[in-house]
Amino acid sequence: MNPKDSTGKRRPDRWSPVSQLLHWATLALIVWLAWRGLTMVDMPNTPAKINAYALHKSLGLTLLALVVVRLAWRLLARAPRPVTGTPAWQERIASLTHVGLYVLLLAMPLSGWLFNSASGYPLQWFKQFNLPAIAGRDTALAELAVNVHRWGFWLLVLLVALHAGAALYHHFVQRDDTLLRMLPRAPGGKQRPAPTSDLNN
Repeated sequence: MNPKDSTGKRRPDRWSPVSQLLHWATLALIVWLAWRGLTMVDMPNTPAKINAYALHKSLGLTLLALVVVRLAWRLLARAPRPVTGTPAWQERIASLTHVGLYVLLLAMPLSGWLFNSASGYPLQWFKQFNLPAIAGRDTALAELAVNVHRWGFWLLVLLVALHAGAALYHHFVQRDDTLLRMLPRAPGGKQRPAPTSDLNN
């Protein structure tokens, strides 16, 4: 029987289609932004490099908006029940990892925006409209922002790797539904049975 949330309603056994869409769209943007961010730095100083930076910034702003929507949806939608048999220490680590991921997903585009503003560069979203500067020109602030952006990226890579590794561990070793409940359910699909060790407790 599913546990109930604070409203007294039964909690679902998997993430909703909206949550799944936001999750995988966020991952796709992170992967593309990581690739573009690592490759555009060494491009020759041509219009192609300017366009690469502009696209990186536009998609970074899109990621910021997507994360805000995802946080709002997370507050509105009920989270699934805990996976059967998951130790409390694993749940705590997972919760801390999720918090860290959200903090970095907000910090990365915001630090990029701050660097752009402190460096005196204009900022457009897909050449549709300009966004305001969030700081005045300041060399020291720009240096701080770019360092946050740089090191925040590598920390984000680490947390994403830990998050993915944990999901794969649950799927292939624990053999539970941690990964499956973030994927669309196939017609007639069923949940995996709980691990034998849990059934014997």
